[in-house]
Amino acid sequence: MCTDHQWINNAVRKLEADFQRSADTHLIKLDLPSIDGIDVYLKDESTHPTGSLKHRLARSLFLYAICNGWIGPETTVIESSSGSTAVSEAYFARLLGLPFIAVMPKCTARKKIEQIEFYGGKAHLVDRSDQIYAESRRLAEELDGHYMDQFTYAERATDWRGNNNIANSIFSQMKMEDHPVPSWIVMSQVQAARRQLLDALSATSSTTPNCVWLILRTQCSMTTLKRAMLTSLATVVARLKALDVRALNQALSRVWWMKCARFRMRQVSQRFTG
Repeated sequence: MCTDHQWINNAVRKLEADFQRSADTHLIKLDLPSIDGIDVYLKDESTHPTGSLKHRLARSLFLYAICNGWIGPETTVIESSSGSTAVSEAYFARLLGLPFIAVMPKCTARKKIEQIEFYGGKAHLVDRSDQIYAESRRLAEELDGHYMDQFTYAERATDWRGNNNIANSIFSQMKMEDHPVPSWIVMSQVQAARRQLLDALSATSSTTPNCVWLILRTQCSMTTLKRAMLTSLATVVARLKALDVRALNQALSRVWWMKCARFRMRQVSQRFTG
């Protein structure tokens, strides 16, 4: 249990300062005049410093663990993840000057390991994916560290009413729009983020049948973006009006080129950081 209140206050300040520097991700209204009466918005979570929606979760997990006294100035942070959560947690561990270890199966893509190492983290490889949880707990005990355990604490660390989560972000950005409460939310199966959005929707008193939100979780190719969004949006819009695929392709292409410019600027800047 960390009782160094000066370190705790400084760590929280650093996390909040990172939030202030990062601002918020863009909510882009797609230009689809052929779909009359339906507003379509793309929430671009790939513009976070670590490139994915999990940047929000990682910040919340660190705040939760620090405020509970589980992380101190010399704590090794451990996570069972081979994905974007581990990358984002490595980023925040480096921000606080803490060692970070991601426990992952040997089959993990080399690119993902390199992303974790870029932020100063280490990859601890195990033979099978079902071994990562027990090994994470073992390492935490052996090193007197903290096992972040995202799947246990994500629900407790984030709250749709605030603390920088995606539901709070989108509803704030939608306040001045014609239809601030959507009829549909289109995204992949990400439990924490989906639960925040659904909880927030259930707390609203009005409904509007003219608005769709698309959520881009992480960096991807233009082909992947179009395929995912076309498939998801077609399912929704088919129940309402005919979908002009060419118009959506053009709208997504414009968004993609905007994304590429920002992403390449970040790639260039990262070469000079270490």
